[in-house]
Amino acid sequence: MVEQTQQVVLDLRQVRMAFAKRSGESLTVLDDVNLTLKEGEIRGLLGRSGSGKSTLMRIAGGLIRPTSGEVLYCGRPLREPSEGIAMVFQTFALYPWLTVLENVELGLDALALPRAECRRRALAAIDLIGLDGFESAYPRELSGGMRQRVGFARAIVCNPTLLLMDEAFSALDVLTAETLRTDFLDLWTEGQLPIKAVLLVTHNIEEAVLMCDRILVLSSNPGRIAADIPVPLRHPRNRLDRAFRDIVDDIYAILTSRMTESIGALTKVPGGLMQTVTHASVNRIGGLIEALMAPPYNGEAELAELADELSYEVDDLFPIAEALHILEFAELKESTIKITSAGRVYAQGGTEDRKRLFREHLLRFVPLAAHIRQVLDQREGHTAPRARFEYELEDHMTRKHAEKTLQAIIDWGRFAELFDYDDKTRRFRLEPPEE
Repeated sequence: MVEQTQQVVLDLRQVRMAFAKRSGESLTVLDDVNLTLKEGEIRGLLGRSGSGKSTLMRIAGGLIRPTSGEVLYCGRPLREPSEGIAMVFQTFALYPWLTVLENVELGLDALALPRAECRRRALAAIDLIGLDGFESAYPRELSGGMRQRVGFARAIVCNPTLLLMDEAFSALDVLTAETLRTDFLDLWTEGQLPIKAVLLVTHNIEEAVLMCDRILVLSSNPGRIAADIPVPLRHPRNRLDRAFRDIVDDIYAILTSRMTESIGALTKVPGGLMQTVTHASVNRIGGLIEALMAPPYNGEAELAELADELSYEVDDLFPIAEALHILEFAELKESTIKITSAGRVYAQGGTEDRKRLFREHLLRFVPLAAHIRQVLDQREGHTAPRARFEYELEDHMTRKHAEKTLQAIIDWGRFAELFDYDDKTRRFRLEPPEE
């Protein structure tokens, strides 16, 4: 465990981040975020897409300045990138025309070191990260896991105090990610890395519990700290231990609670256009209902167990579960999901029966879908441009979320035959009634 006497590497105090909307008003994406990271600590930032994890990571790295609040790095205000901070990205971000050695040496460019010292450090980092012998290889010759190792070597070659990891394992297959994660933890726990502290962004709950000393769970719209969870488990950690599973279950319960509270609050807003809908395809919605209805679940399951069985991460499972909850085909409560009576009817129906039921629930429980249909019904010609609804949504959410929400509604509306949408003209329309 991290001792209280150890020095603070990163300190974020009441950080707020807002961006301008088309209307000129500001939209807050992070609000009142406080974070303290000490020497010897790996701290995780966990949350769904849109919770502001990556924005917070860029603020921590000095890449962007918050709208308000204070960011301290080793006790000094951080207003721009510091040479003591390094980052590993989700994508490999390697130059394809440079060798492994040359890509790693790029990490030292800003330090203006002698050529011989750059070469010595780069070779040492390559050896440490397990790529000795591949110095002359080009990225195209390497597997995904090996390319990410190059990214790690490039980050640690400058002997950083703070390492920022932005979903560093998410682009890898499960086995490769597990190997690289384990190798990194071995180097960390054995004190072989020059790094003093790590800030990890992830949407993988088990990864967070496996690696971190503390986990900050972020809520959404705007991003706030929903929970600060200690992980008092010794390394190496066993995913099957009861204590490990209990922490995973607690996190699922927190995320589920926040999501249902948010959905409940937004549906009470007049017009309902503040409701952000994360895209989940109709096929996935139906597939999850069928999986839940089958043994051993028979209509009810623990989210953690379901995610493990289906090999789903937070951003895979939660959009589908959220869609089921919004459409009232299932109920989310604490860390469980339970199929409703309407969900059971949906599971047993044929294609046309499912379309009719989906349409009914879309009009009843998704205000944006009902709003689009009402506008089309009232307009002469029964058409409307997509931009008309995008502008309305952007009064309540970011442009990115507005686009994603509208795309989700388009896909659901098409399946339910509630309306049609022409992507070339970017217009909604109703099919003329049959005579």
